[in-house]
Amino acid sequence: MFRLPAVALLITVAGCSSADDSASAAVPSPDAKVAELCRNLDKVLPAKVNGQRREDPEPASALTASWGSPAIILRCGVPQPPEMVDPKVAEGRDPDAVAGGVNGVDWLMQEQDGGGYRFTTANREAYVEVRAPEGVDSSGVLIDLAAAVKKAIPVGIAS
Repeated sequence: MFRLPAVALLITVAGCSSADDSASAAVPSPDAKVAELCRNLDKVLPAKVNGQRREDPEPASALTASWGSPAIILRCGVPQPPEMVDPKVAEGRDPDAVAGGVNGVDWLMQEQDGGGYRFTTANREAYVEVRAPEGVDSSGVLIDLAAAVKKAIPVGIAS
């Protein structure tokens, strides 16, 4: 069984990005158990993340949420990232994927082409993906989302 270390992860990303007023997000297709966990998460997500108000993406779904412009996008019930089973990630030897934890939630961090980061929860019964665009304080995003993830998505291994 693969376990990511719970190392403190604080990242501040600086830069600029063009604003896009219309956020969109592909809706995941998890099984019924994970979909229920994701609906529970949607009910407890914060109204603001990193100081930005929640304005959900299109198409509307309890499995997706977004805040601000350019949008911070959350998708719940995504598939396990292949990098999550790569021992190089757990050992900190993969420069594009870093394991770490923020306020009791373990995350896999991946730098995205064009800037910004994608974070995926680890050691939870559902995978939750958060995309923070370039120029967004991603540590603030993860801190703001940690309580909701801990409340709605139990510790365990996603199916």
